[in-house]
Amino acid sequence: ASGRWTYEGIDLNHNFADLNTALWDAEDNDLVPHQFPNHYIPIPEYYTFANATVAPETRAVIDWMQRYPFVLSANLHGGELVVTYPFDMTRTYWKAQELTPTADDGVFRWLATVYATSNLAMAREERRPCHYDDFARAGNIINGANWHTVPGSMNDFSYLHTNCFEITVELSCDKFPHASELPTEWENNREALLLYMEQVGAG
Repeated sequence: ASGRWTYEGIDLNHNFADLNTALWDAEDNDLVPHQFPNHYIPIPEYYTFANATVAPETRAVIDWMQRYPFVLSANLHGGELVVTYPFDMTRTYWKAQELTPTADDGVFRWLATVYATSNLAMAREERRPCHYDDFARAGNIINGANWHTVPGSMNDFSYLHTNCFEITVELSCDKFPHASELPTEWENNREALLLYMEQVGAG
C-alpha cells in the first residue's frame, strides 16, 4: 500500500462520498424512485462539512465532475492485470467480497471487456497470474465488490452522483514500474484506451 495515502494520511481510493448505502437503504424501504432517486444522488450533508475527512484533491475532482457532464471514465491503477467495474462496495456491509452488480451490469461488463480484450498484456495467452488470482479465467474482468469491497470509490460515486460510467483498470503486475518499462506499458494500453473512448459513440 506504499504510496496510496496523501501527506494528510487520506486514501484517495476510498475518499468519495458513500452513496451506495443511502441508495440501498432507500431501496429496502421502497422509497426508490418516488422519494429517493436512483441516479444523480445528492452528496450527503455530513460530507460537505468543513471538518469532514475529505482531501482537497477529492473535492477538486468532484467539482470537476460536476462542471463537466462526463459519460465515460476510467481510473488507472497498478499491481494487477484486470478491469473492475461497479459496484465496488459490497451490498452486505460486513462482507469483504460479494457480487454486487449495478442496474447497468451488462453495459459495464461490455466496457470492461472492450478494454481487457484489447490490452496487450491481458490478452496475451501465455501470461501468468500476477499474484494468486487468475483473472484470465474470467476474461480479465471482475465486479469490483466481488474482488474486494471499496467503500467510497470514485467508480461508484461517478455512477451514482453524475451518471458517468467508470471502470478501474489495473494496468500491470508491477505497482511501480521502472521508467524504462513505460514505453512497453504505453504500447500495452494505447489501443485499449482508444477503443474504450470510442464506446461513447458506439451505442
